[in-house]
Amino acid sequence: MTKTLQTLHHWIGGRTVEGTSGRFGPVTDPATGAVTTQVAFATAEEVDAAVAAAEAAFADWGRSSLAARTTILFRFRALVDAHRDEIARLITAEHGKVHSDALGEVARGLEIIDLACGIPVQLKGELSTEVANRVDVAAIRRPLGVVAGITPFNFPAMVPLWMFPLAVACGNTFVLKPSEKDPSAANLLASLLAEAGLPDGVFNVVHGDRVAVDRLLEHPDVRAVSFVGSTPVARHIHTTAAAHGKRVQALGGAKNHMLVLPDADLDAAADAAVSAAYGSAGERCMAISAVVTVGAIGDELVRRIRERAEKVVIGPGHDPVSEMGPLITRAHRDKVASYVRGAAAQGAEVVLDGTGFTVEGYEDGHWIGISLLDRVPVTADAYRDEIFGPVLCVLRAETYEEGLALVNASPFGNGAAIFTRDGGAARRFQMEVEAGMVGVNVPIPVPVGYHSFGGWKDSLFGDHHIYGNDGTRFYTRGKVVTTRWPDPADTPPGVDLGFPRNH
Repeated sequence: MTKTLQTLHHWIGGRTVEGTSGRFGPVTDPATGAVTTQVAFATAEEVDAAVAAAEAAFADWGRSSLAARTTILFRFRALVDAHRDEIARLITAEHGKVHSDALGEVARGLEIIDLACGIPVQLKGELSTEVANRVDVAAIRRPLGVVAGITPFNFPAMVPLWMFPLAVACGNTFVLKPSEKDPSAANLLASLLAEAGLPDGVFNVVHGDRVAVDRLLEHPDVRAVSFVGSTPVARHIHTTAAAHGKRVQALGGAKNHMLVLPDADLDAAADAAVSAAYGSAGERCMAISAVVTVGAIGDELVRRIRERAEKVVIGPGHDPVSEMGPLITRAHRDKVASYVRGAAAQGAEVVLDGTGFTVEGYEDGHWIGISLLDRVPVTADAYRDEIFGPVLCVLRAETYEEGLALVNASPFGNGAAIFTRDGGAARRFQMEVEAGMVGVNVPIPVPVGYHSFGGWKDSLFGDHHIYGNDGTRFYTRGKVVTTRWPDPADTPPGVDLGFPRNH
């Protein structure tokens, strides 16, 4: 007997709404390759229904008090904390990352809920008194209206949590289009928001593909769009949404570099390279994918990286022994493997080749082992492209200046790190490197919630980074109010306010 697949539907107006398109996407368990769920793909009309629900809810939510909003957000934070293990299990089941990584994702999302709970401080205005006789000027910030988020598969809970808590705290209503590859966490977050008391329609989820995305980009009632994903899609999101008059923050791809100077602690650098390159199977926009060694330390650093990489335990994410899980889909696994298989022909030295890796008992999973490529030419595809898998490229430079120039020549500018004991070298690097996020002896310099996340160059399209102060500015617009009141002593005759007359 054929087992009927469970179907994941949309969340619109505070309730589950069954999809009507007749189109569905498969959701697989990456460890087994088995399809476990199907997700309904929205029509343009279903996206319109979600936007209409959000627009209707904005009439009241946009005027609600800060106290009312933060009370709900505090309850939501407690619920996410209480359900963090359940959220993490969903992430592991659909994305494949190990359970500890999934728990870390939820913890980083909680940071932004914390920030949103303190939104009254972020939304404090400015006041200048007596700019002229009896004239005051106040600067205030107001919500935009309906805003949308389009989020990637690699962090199905964290990236949405980077967006909607701040958006709704600022008084907006929200429509989320999560990745169709691992969509269940979004619906669970929607149900927790409802349990926390968020009014119907303030938060909505529509699932789907480009049909849903393009409708959100074109819809006249969507005021702003937040996106995290690859650079080609980020460019499309920015171009299309901006052409329709929307505010856009579109975070694109990356090729994050780690510059290792001759004085660096090589054990610390090797530990950092392995964790930053291979953690979460390399499916992180802040993963280190290129290590640039300076001077004569290259051979020794590669030896230490290899020694550690060979000990990483790869297996199903639900197994507590596993340190790295499978990739999200079979097609993505095959694409990542193609870079390793073609590396030698393009001039790289293949130190570790993980393309033939499998796990006993899980042979149909989307497995790939750890790959390490040394002496990679800058012309090689493995260096030029964002691979988004457990592949680390090592490049050699003779001097700091040569290494810095190599890093800055990349079209991406998401994150960069330097490993050194020299404070002066570190200071020069943080000032001279062309990247939006910089680490000094820190391989993945993701900012804490009250600082903003975002890159430079082809890693960001739009003027605002995500969360932090930039997030608050993105989800609000400024208004300046100039006020003149007559002195109460100048009230018309016959009106007594208890003030002495000036004449």
